[in-house]
Amino acid sequence: MSGERQLHLNAFLMSTGHHEASWRLPESDSFAGTDVAHFQQLARTAERGTFDSIFFADSPVLHGDVGQRPYGSLEPTVLLAAIAAVTDRIGLIATASTTYNDPYNLARRFASVDHISGGRTGWNVVTTAGDAAARNFSLQDQPAHARRYERAAEFLDVARKLWDSWEDGVAVGDKEAGIWGDSTRVHQVNHSGTYFSVQGPLDVPRSAQGHPVIVQAGSSEDGKDFAARYAEAVFTAQQTLPDAQRFYADLKQRTAAAGRDPETIKVLPGIVPVIGSTEAEARRLEQQLDELIHPDHARRQLAGVLKVSPESLALDAELPEDLPSEDEIEGAKSRYTLIVDLARRERLTVRQLIGRLGGGRGHRTFSGTPEQVADAIQEWFLAGAADGFNIMPPVLPSGLDAFVDHVIPILRDRGLFRREYTGRTLREHYGLPRPANTFVAAGLSSLEGSPGGNLGAPRGGLLVSER
Repeated sequence: MSGERQLHLNAFLMSTGHHEASWRLPESDSFAGTDVAHFQQLARTAERGTFDSIFFADSPVLHGDVGQRPYGSLEPTVLLAAIAAVTDRIGLIATASTTYNDPYNLARRFASVDHISGGRTGWNVVTTAGDAAARNFSLQDQPAHARRYERAAEFLDVARKLWDSWEDGVAVGDKEAGIWGDSTRVHQVNHSGTYFSVQGPLDVPRSAQGHPVIVQAGSSEDGKDFAARYAEAVFTAQQTLPDAQRFYADLKQRTAAAGRDPETIKVLPGIVPVIGSTEAEARRLEQQLDELIHPDHARRQLAGVLKVSPESLALDAELPEDLPSEDEIEGAKSRYTLIVDLARRERLTVRQLIGRLGGGRGHRTFSGTPEQVADAIQEWFLAGAADGFNIMPPVLPSGLDAFVDHVIPILRDRGLFRREYTGRTLREHYGLPRPANTFVAAGLSSLEGSPGGNLGAPRGGLLVSER
């Protein structure tokens, strides 16, 4: 690797692929979503391509109609543990909700996977919008937007304290003296706040990378403000180069204004690459997939996002003018805005919009040869629109195979991407520093009465978004 700036690539994996109709292709395994061997093989393929990481989305609710596509999925931190056992270097990122978990259990779960993987774990932090999820947790309605974010901020505060409750070097293992560890380096967190009361310490030592990399996936104003203060990687969705450049510049400026080095936050837009040996072949595959979309299912799903009745969306007409405003949307505001703006800007009919969303739910879809896909990635990267990309293969495993076998070599030959891993942790892949332990930084190491102590809000690496 040269000393020049290089791409960061993440593989966003989803059962048979990101396209709504991918499961209907003859090559697809309709039951891949619960097959651990399928995901282990995908992870090994991504590792062969020296991707920074793989990523699994998640939500504590069954989204969509199982009549439409395979929606069953495995809990992602459990899946990451299984993948960690068959990989060596690739980062492992999973989504988990701050609204429907408690800090101790979730901090323990991610710390455990971080140890199992040798420091390769990341947490995509979401607050989870929607009443359906709330009803799975003894609530009738989702908590208000502001309350979800308030809870998330405190949740992350507690999680960071728990990860830091063990200093480095606790373990001694002195068999002769009968001393396993230095108890003065293990601290209670004694957190008492609005939403949580947690004593600690965690029962898992601090990991090789300090704590998991924190990822965020929101593009709303609130999301960008949080990202500027805390995020280490941001998954985002833009359709055009100017939109991506504006988002990138805005987020980097906000990060600098928050007193952070803008290089410590990686902006990774999503791209759905439909790859063919010729441009015509790629177009045919894209058309084949779009023609397999069931319009009635897709229209119901779109209506749910737009908060309108399916009957109000005529397939061969544009979106109605009287849609709710963004202020009326309680969750996933940025995705709502992206979809409406796309439809209005290109004057798409509902049928055309369904086709555009079928590939990546609002993420950019690009069809072409490997060289054209590499050109598209390079253009955004060099034009100040991205630090890398969230690669979203439309069909799995063939889409990931094609990207690794045909696009990665081109990016390597252009000096844009690594030929081999130089680090072992996810932080090292992203070029991020290992975070300082907040107890040590606060001067509470080895204080009389440890484990104990209580810290204020920690600095660095924490952020929220919604799914």
